[in-house]
Amino acid sequence: MDGTAQTKGRGGTRTLDVMSAIRAKVAGRALSAGDRLPSIRSLAATMSVSPSTVVEAYDRLAAEGLIRARRGSGFYVSPTAAPPLALAEAEPRRDREVDPFWVSRQSLDTDTAVPKPGCGWLPPDWMPEEALRRATRALARTEASVLTNYGSTSGSLTLRRLLLARLAEDGIEAAINQLMLTGSGTQATDLICRFLLRPGDTVLVDDPCYFNFRALLRAHQVRIVSVSYTPSGPDIARFEQILGSEKPRLYITNSALHNPTGATISLQSAHRLLTAAASHDLTIIEDDIFGDFEPERSPRLAALDGLNRVIRIGSFSKTLSASVRCGYIAARPDWIEHLVDLQVATSFGGPSPVASEIIANVLAGGSYRKHMDELRQRLTRTRRDIARKLQALSIEPWLMPRGGFFLWCRLAGGQDATQVARAALNEDVVLAPGNVFSVSQTSQNFMRFNVTHMNEPRIWDVLRRALMAAPA
Repeated sequence: MDGTAQTKGRGGTRTLDVMSAIRAKVAGRALSAGDRLPSIRSLAATMSVSPSTVVEAYDRLAAEGLIRARRGSGFYVSPTAAPPLALAEAEPRRDREVDPFWVSRQSLDTDTAVPKPGCGWLPPDWMPEEALRRATRALARTEASVLTNYGSTSGSLTLRRLLLARLAEDGIEAAINQLMLTGSGTQATDLICRFLLRPGDTVLVDDPCYFNFRALLRAHQVRIVSVSYTPSGPDIARFEQILGSEKPRLYITNSALHNPTGATISLQSAHRLLTAAASHDLTIIEDDIFGDFEPERSPRLAALDGLNRVIRIGSFSKTLSASVRCGYIAARPDWIEHLVDLQVATSFGGPSPVASEIIANVLAGGSYRKHMDELRQRLTRTRRDIARKLQALSIEPWLMPRGGFFLWCRLAGGQDATQVARAALNEDVVLAPGNVFSVSQTSQNFMRFNVTHMNEPRIWDVLRRALMAAPA
């Protein structure tokens, strides 16, 4: 068979097929600048072509400048080959109202006077301001090293011991070498993704899910698949199917007061989920950031699993302060060792000792438990009141959560939540339409409301007008 016949393929020449495959890996960062390409024989076997076809493809790519040949060593991706990573362009372009980055920027950057029923945190007057001020004043009496030094690589020993006691309340038995502190809950997730994932891996998330999970996973250039979330947890039958067909490397979820739905996983669903995960060697990140809002503790995957394949993360940005940020990771000791190294490489040390000291001071006293008791009672009343007002506008909560400050609601008459959010934003009110949380873009008739940000009468006037302006 001559070379011309060998290179003929279904979509052009086989040489062009090989070139396209390499370009796609470089563009998707599965191959980065300086990486060695597969050997000619191994790539020929993988793509079912002749070695001469691969040689020709590599020679053409080298002529383009995408790759370089090193005598006696092989072919490597050129230093200038990979384009800059533009996260906003990593997915098909969406309406800005359902783009995770745009929604995050609107919530974070708009003036504090702008009402934000779509944001994901509590207003200042719902937070333990006096306890934080006392803890901040106590810093004046602390060691100078707390105010001036880098944080230790695993984080404050005092705070980690306090967290171990809190983990024990959830039935999670952990040792000090199974716990590390991070700069935030988001950084905890990022470190785990750096540790476990490579570009092109598959990650499973809930649908809907916390929208910044999607944004963060874009940065890791992984393939995202989703499973529908029900009032008792993920759709387990579908979960099992996805594990068999898609073979995800990682699953990220909230098992307590799920964001955005407010649902809580049942014990039966938790057992089936963990059985399926064990059968398919799936690792799970259980984000417990809303756990303290529960009136009674629900099942925790990390407790049932014993921190074997479940990694527990959390932070205090929702309950104490989003300004004094500190997260944590609880996992297997050998994994914690590697994650600490990653934190050193990316942050040179653990979280701010100042932040750790303030949080430890608040947790060590009785003020935190009192604050959370009062907060849960206040939230119960507020959720009930806001739900009643929303129902008067034909906006129905999907369920009434056991705790927390979110209501996941269905708009009446099939109205498009994105259109409603756009109309509200024109009047300087930031809402969170359903599809910003949905990988499959199937939540167009849903909206997440933060009940603690809905006391201003103007919000309700704007919402009424936005509902009238949005087509059904």
